[in-house]
Amino acid sequence: MHDHLSLSDKCPSSQFFISTFYHFVRIADPFSFKLELQDQAQKLGIKGLIILGHEGFNTTSSCESEQNLEKWKDLFKSRFNLEKLNNKDSLSLKAPFLRFSAKVKPEIVTTGRNDLNLESSQMGKNHHLSPDEWDQVMKNERDDIILIDTRNWYEYKIGTFSGARNPHIEKFTDFPQYFENEKIEKSKKIMIFCTGGIRCEKGILELQEKGYDNVYQLEGGILQYLKEKPHQEFKGECFVFDNRVAVDQELRPSQVYRLCPHCGQPGALQKECVRCDTEFQICEKCVEIAVKKDTCSKNCAHHWSVRPHQKGSHQYRPHEMNQESKE
Repeated sequence: MHDHLSLSDKCPSSQFFISTFYHFVRIADPFSFKLELQDQAQKLGIKGLIILGHEGFNTTSSCESEQNLEKWKDLFKSRFNLEKLNNKDSLSLKAPFLRFSAKVKPEIVTTGRNDLNLESSQMGKNHHLSPDEWDQVMKNERDDIILIDTRNWYEYKIGTFSGARNPHIEKFTDFPQYFENEKIEKSKKIMIFCTGGIRCEKGILELQEKGYDNVYQLEGGILQYLKEKPHQEFKGECFVFDNRVAVDQELRPSQVYRLCPHCGQPGALQKECVRCDTEFQICEKCVEIAVKKDTCSKNCAHHWSVRPHQKGSHQYRPHEMNQESKE
């Protein structure tokens, strides 16, 4: 038996199987492991991004074959003698990734703190709350807890838990400074959450270093919560860092948001390009900027500003060209 939610009977048409997982474990030679993974990804038809480091691995991977995606996950379990990966699985009719990329970095989630040792902190046991436990605390201790979204401002904007604080940060490395500025009493019960759980694994260590021992994190993050408890305490959609942009309450690719072609943030405002007539979606900030608000790409914005009213050809996105070749 595999440790994932079986998906093949949910969507009988052509589809992409997606799995998100991470693990903090010592990797002596991440560069050699990178080469091995690149070879296996090519053989199995895996697309996606994996971050490797001496402290472990962090990935969202996809494949058009559910069986091959399982072989990919089994590779990690056998290599590191893991019973399970705590993976979060979902489906998409749109390719979430166009290629496979493996990168070796000092950290598998960037905090600027290479000295935080997750392997020795009993990762997975450090004040984790299951979705059921999370809801019980929110229900029974609502007035006594401080609920904080550790994600970036644009992630918070399209979906978060009821009553969660928005730290208004651009990147996760800004979170410790935000927390320090808040001057929260150390006796307070604090609950933090992120997309899949990995940011909170390190965030909770930093807060414990500062003397906050009453901090709890959502096990498996928002993705695990939505898998178990859709349409409950989490409102809106969950941003993901791939071509899906976000997933809805059923972990399906967003039908509301697309990446803004000018800044890369999620945009929901539908427009038609004045230069090439391509339909696109733009964010609330870029729609206020004259050279951007009516154009579907940086290319069209440039040409329209140089030669106003001169039409151009339709602008295909990479994932659209990929889809065209299959039809």
